[in-house]
Amino acid sequence: MEILANYGTVIIMVAAFFGFLMAVGIGANDVANAMGTSVGSKALTVKQAIIIAMIFEFAGAYLAGGEVTDTIRKGVIETSHYAAQPEILVYGMMSALLAAGTWLLVASYMGWPVSTTHSIIGAIIGFACVSVGTEAVDWSSVQGIVGSWIITPFISGLFAYLIFISAQRLIFDTDNPLANAKRFVPVYMFITAMVIALVTIKKGLKHVGLHLSSGEAWAASVAISAIVMLFGYFYIGRKYTDDGTSVDSNGYAGVERVFSLLMVVTACAMAFAHGSNDVANAIGPLSAVASTVEHMGEIAAKSEIAWWILPLGGVGIVVGLATLGHKVMATVGTGITELTPSRGFAAQLATASTVVLASGTGLPISTTQTLVGAVLGVGFARGIAALNLGVVRNIVASWVVTLPAGALLAVIFFYVMQAVFG
Repeated sequence: MEILANYGTVIIMVAAFFGFLMAVGIGANDVANAMGTSVGSKALTVKQAIIIAMIFEFAGAYLAGGEVTDTIRKGVIETSHYAAQPEILVYGMMSALLAAGTWLLVASYMGWPVSTTHSIIGAIIGFACVSVGTEAVDWSSVQGIVGSWIITPFISGLFAYLIFISAQRLIFDTDNPLANAKRFVPVYMFITAMVIALVTIKKGLKHVGLHLSSGEAWAASVAISAIVMLFGYFYIGRKYTDDGTSVDSNGYAGVERVFSLLMVVTACAMAFAHGSNDVANAIGPLSAVASTVEHMGEIAAKSEIAWWILPLGGVGIVVGLATLGHKVMATVGTGITELTPSRGFAAQLATASTVVLASGTGLPISTTQTLVGAVLGVGFARGIAALNLGVVRNIVASWVVTLPAGALLAVIFFYVMQAVFG
């Protein structure tokens, strides 16, 4: 307790730096996942993707990142074990931030798409085990995380496979692909808008004080989606003609351009939802440290977020994306399988659908694993030869390593932290 009184300001400043580092890691790795399919399918250039992500990720993080957050429990550790020694929890959360941030930066440098959520959870488990013991960890929630490594990619892969096959049957494998695109793409736009609206309402807007019931959320989503679909019918009918001026002889180029438009909209909305949701991985432990220090060791289950923490997280995400994001974008967008706008759209819609399904059922998921599973599903729809199995093997290995890597680094940093402050 004496340490918190004497070094409180220094501890908060150091924790803020570690939180910023973690946010940079999230930007370099997770945000690149959200934009990878758009870049890989050439719907967006790397520069355009970075600009879009900067705007919408920051908006999501700052506007909808949360006024009050359940910062400490996260279903992983029981904080009552630290009531007598709150400084141990502070050191632990700081070491967890530094460990997760370090692992994310290493993975991003190598071009591995890993889970930011699993990185921070692994780190928290690591410090909890060495500071209190294994009884501090809720192992049932850890089992759920390990199970999600298989379940999540499978569900999103299946969705992506079905969406892509439907587009092939209804549009591409027909006598007049462009005419069928005009007929069916607005329907895809309706489904996409529906899913994205639900993701944004459920994951983002509840933090801004907009608390809608499930019925109200569905009604709002249907209304928004109907408007988007009507706009789609009007815009595509006017923009793409059959006189040969905007398409090749088969109509495929025009069809892919229609899907490019869809992908840009999907990418913007996913970036906003991601910013509102995953910034918590960086600001959650940081808020826990700041709150515990400010309240002189009193550990709260929920803590108010200080005014400077959300912008710090938002800026960190943007810096990470701009500096290291291109490597993970390349892995997701071009490394696993060759993507076109229609294939990339199938992967993005499948990812968003899985996120909605998971948030409704409480399934612990990683957006990274969801998207990679969806890209695999699209590739598999074209045959196993369309997949780069070497890249897939490296990605799966990096997923398995993430939890223990985060835990090991956190243990090392925890002992360093104790030596420095203790």
